[in-house]
Amino acid sequence: MIETTLTVQHNQPIGTISPRLYGHFAEHLGRCCYDGLWLGQSDTDIPLYGGFRQDVVDALKAMPVPLLRWPGGCYADHYHWRDGIGNPRKTRLGMSCGLQVEDDNSLGTHEFLALCRMLGAEPYLAGNVGSGSPQELCDWLEYCNTAIHTDLGDERAANGSREPFGVRLWGVGNENWGCGGNYDAETYAREYRRYATMLRHVDPTAELVACGQEEDWNGRFLETNQRHLDLMDHLSIHRYWIHGGPEIDFSEAQYYGLLAEAHATEDFVCRTADQIAVYADKLRHPIGIALDEWGVWHPEARPWGPDGDKHRSPITYEQAGTLRDALAAAVALEGFHRQCHVLTMANLAQIVNVLHAPVMTEGPSICLTPTYYALQLHTPHLGATALPVEVTQGAIMPGSEQISAVTATASTKAGKTAVTLINRHFDQSASVTLLANAAAVESAQVLTADDPRAVNSVDQPERVKPAALAVTADGTGCWRVELPPHAMATIQFA
Repeated sequence: MIETTLTVQHNQPIGTISPRLYGHFAEHLGRCCYDGLWLGQSDTDIPLYGGFRQDVVDALKAMPVPLLRWPGGCYADHYHWRDGIGNPRKTRLGMSCGLQVEDDNSLGTHEFLALCRMLGAEPYLAGNVGSGSPQELCDWLEYCNTAIHTDLGDERAANGSREPFGVRLWGVGNENWGCGGNYDAETYAREYRRYATMLRHVDPTAELVACGQEEDWNGRFLETNQRHLDLMDHLSIHRYWIHGGPEIDFSEAQYYGLLAEAHATEDFVCRTADQIAVYADKLRHPIGIALDEWGVWHPEARPWGPDGDKHRSPITYEQAGTLRDALAAAVALEGFHRQCHVLTMANLAQIVNVLHAPVMTEGPSICLTPTYYALQLHTPHLGATALPVEVTQGAIMPGSEQISAVTATASTKAGKTAVTLINRHFDQSASVTLLANAAAVESAQVLTADDPRAVNSVDQPERVKPAALAVTADGTGCWRVELPPHAMATIQFA
């Protein structure tokens, strides 16, 4: 058994954990939007809220979903917003990640924003740079946000929304270094500058997200636009974990490999922050980092990358979600909390059925993946102040020279402290001594299973689900917890 001592540093606050760090992503890809979220006016016995599946909406509200990005992804740079308003709707060729589908556009701007209202989610719209124009994106912004009686504002009212939607977050393209047009960094930087200038004229309060990538692209983009950095509020980066082997039949080494990739996501954020900091003396306002696509992408759901020859045909972008995936998400969230002073947004890819989805549908049934419960256990941290957690005694994770096998993140809000712990070890339990300035335990739940490969399904929907966790006092401000292997837990203190 691993012996670990963790100390919550109450007197060293890091910053506020924005609810935007718990954002999600709904792309018109596979069964995410159509069939997963939206059934429209189809002939179905499945209960609906205005075309959206009630069971899915209710589950997402309980997760919760504070931010939702749409309609892409790669789909965004083929999407023309006018196809999805009014009646009749145009049927177009929808394209994303090499997948072509017939899109009847029944799920459009008004429907998506209605979903956001139901979920209590802030909307984040991804604009079309690859096949669109500055005027088209400006028109969409005006349509959504103007309070002036322009033709576009009046058209929005005629389509059912007299009041402006007030959408704050706008992505100026997506992965424009690849599927969004194969731009080079300098060319995209100049295009971004043109788009952003025009968008600022339409709505100066809109928050604009520029497309970033790795260090080389980001450096050239920032250098090209160094005199116009005030046009950018966030720089988008993406990170998928692809080196963890199969979705279920992974080895112990592959288990640790995926957790290591998740852990390294924080370093990617830090490197991006360092690049932005080079221009600190030129910034009129801070530029945040938007990790607006992140999560695991298993080989069964892609024809490229490591083990890509193991993909299923046809590619549906659907994959099993195991307890290991949930732990990887929790590992990444620890880093998000530590970097909450520079990381301003993060969106798990994707929200239903596709990739690292918390919710899966199968006909009239749904099941909640272990990642769903991992996110739900983090609810006390939303909007709270992040606190450092020091490992003062512990074992090192196999395959690592410095990462503790037991880690934690902590936060405080309204006089209460929440601590989320992870035992990353594959097969060893942990005896944890937690030093936290708290008077009593309000609640404690653990998420684990007999095997890190465990999944939930329609037939076994509760194989991985939170359970009560025993926490015992061991003197003033000292608490003892026994964590099973491959487990995470959240303790809320009064």
